[in-house]
Amino acid sequence: MQHITGKTKLLGIIGHPVEHSLSPIMQNAAINHLGLDYIYIPFPIEPQNLQTAIQGFATIDIVGFNVTIPHKQAILPLLSHIEPLAQTVGAVNTVTYKNNQFIGTNTDIIGFLAPLQTYQQDWSQKTAVILGNGGAARAVVSASAQLGCKEIYVVGRNEQKLKEFHNSWNNSSLALNLQTSNWDILPNLIAQTDLLINTTPIGMYPKIDESPLSVEEIAQLPKGAIAYDLIYTPRQTKFLQQAEQVGAIAIDGLEMLVQQGAAALKIWLQRETVPVDVMRHAVEEYLVTGM
Repeated sequence: MQHITGKTKLLGIIGHPVEHSLSPIMQNAAINHLGLDYIYIPFPIEPQNLQTAIQGFATIDIVGFNVTIPHKQAILPLLSHIEPLAQTVGAVNTVTYKNNQFIGTNTDIIGFLAPLQTYQQDWSQKTAVILGNGGAARAVVSASAQLGCKEIYVVGRNEQKLKEFHNSWNNSSLALNLQTSNWDILPNLIAQTDLLINTTPIGMYPKIDESPLSVEEIAQLPKGAIAYDLIYTPRQTKFLQQAEQVGAIAIDGLEMLVQQGAAALKIWLQRETVPVDVMRHAVEEYLVTGM
């Protein structure tokens, strides 16, 4: 059993909401396995309190923290330094506090790509369609470009936000064929999709009966396409259930969670390796038993 003392070093995750996060489960499992005097805690931070929270973290000398919805972009101007990868993405999910500076990076790309490595595909001929245009979508755009996807579509409901999203990539160093589209064209777009990714929180616990797509929309998805949901609570979202019913390959967000978390832990602990299997097992066991 871990004993928390005045010497225990602090890690955590900020978001709103953050109660659903499984990051504390897997990160504390890894910390305990390594026998380190650290603790990883979830911090529910409302958007209007973000700046105050970051200032508070400096006063308690936090080692680092993860960033989730809705802070991945809002936190950028509050950081001392942003690593090139995170600058390219335009979103931060991992922050380190070192030498009185907050340093931001992005490990979501590593996490997102991990489960796709098992599928031998010529991505240069594939079309990726991304549902949503928030911070997570930015990491997925970068990852899709790294895969070499022929076309990348980002679909949203707010025309102004879509335009801003598209324009924000104008000076990107990535070679990407990016297009933004209104939700109304989805039925036609889905019919030519090879990789369909949900980056929205629609379908996340507790609203597990919701899906970003209607039955009619997802029915257009070609058989054998990959449907990828970044949500991991629940693992089998309604979106993935719908996709499997039309013959698509379903990927949930658990492996992305584990791999991005492992990459963050390596940064904070300055280690080449961390016990990824321990982290994965802890999350899987929690999802089954709730303990």
